Amino acid sequence: MTDELGETGLTAALGTVPGPQMTGVTMARSQRSGTEPAAEAAARGVLAAGERVAVTGAAGFIGSAITRALVGRGVDVAALVEPGIGHASLDGLQVEVVEADVRDAAAMESAIKGARTVFHVAAVYRFWAPDPAAFYRVNVDGTRNVLAAARSADCELVVYTSSVGTLGLEHVAERGPADETCAPHVDHLFGLYKQSKYVAEHEVLRATALGMPVTLVLPTTPLGPGDHTPTPTGRLVVDFLNGRMPGWFDTALNIVDVDDVAAGHLLAAERGVVGRSYIVGGENLELRAILAELARCTGLPGPRFRVPRPAALGAAWISELVEGRLLRHTPHVPLEGARMASTRMVFSDARARRELGYESRPAAEAIERSARWFAANGHVSDKRLAAIHWRDTA
Repeated sequence: MTDELGETGLTAALGTVPGPQMTGVTMARSQRSGTEPAAEAAARGVLAAGERVAVTGAAGFIGSAITRALVGRGVDVAALVEPGIGHASLDGLQVEVVEADVRDAAAMESAIKGARTVFHVAAVYRFWAPDPAAFYRVNVDGTRNVLAAARSADCELVVYTSSVGTLGLEHVAERGPADETCAPHVDHLFGLYKQSKYVAEHEVLRATALGMPVTLVLPTTPLGPGDHTPTPTGRLVVDFLNGRMPGWFDTALNIVDVDDVAAGHLLAAERGVVGRSYIVGGENLELRAILAELARCTGLPGPRFRVPRPAALGAAWISELVEGRLLRHTPHVPLEGARMASTRMVFSDARARRELGYESRPAAEAIERSARWFAANGHVSDKRLAAIHWRDTA
């Protein structure tokens, strides 16, 4: 995939489509069968029971939610997981667990063979890693390997999980929530996670320009059950539950339930357009409001003061230097997280709602589901558990 982007690549990158109803799978089918896309789509459902679908990162937070949703459809799922890691999130699901590292091109080709659709979800999603090169090896090189394997297997569609971190937020204060058309300033792509996902998305669009049918999904800030690691998103809830958030930052997030994110991925596979991106989100909320909702549903006290941006960045620099660089373990206040906390991460998912029929539950429900799952699965100290008095979401 070394060809330069030509007119086709620019068309894919800008979201221009071959026809108003030409979805990724129906385009691939019509090219192979010679039938009209609408007739082909009517003849067979996109995600039919019994068909083989591969999911990379299937043991992860979003990946396992997508896997559950696919199993609920009766789909034959090849759940690709990193060798040597646990996959408790897949317990009880009738899937074929395949240990295959996305960094291994041969393993990807073997694992994806026979799949009609691939959901590429696997990624390093964290604010810090002991080996910074892992971000690019997994997020960029791994994506190249998955795309090459899908092409070799003649897959009809790849649904790629990108990130709203690849979008521009510089003008949110003046123009309102960002959407899929908001390009970022490169110097505002804070941290290796955002930078590597931005490069990976470019590789996806290059593959699309070369004829690979790929649709992109951009989740916002997912919460809900099954966040075993937990992710940086879930860490916010865990820290609150354990009394480690005495203050709040002046920022805002778009909160969405992880099962709604999974549903959005399936809708993108069924109704999405090749080369087009879809934000799947929920509600834009001030961080203070998110913490207030956690306090309301748990009965725990909320944070008491606002943390000034300079203080947050100062603490992050010290934490990154001492804990990250000297002690070589995850900083309690990662610098990338502190930088992001100074940005209002609000988004519009109007395109997905309009074009895919996407829907999401109230953010308060996602927040409570997340808190209850963490409390029930060993992420909260006994002392804090004893202080929780659950109050159902109104």
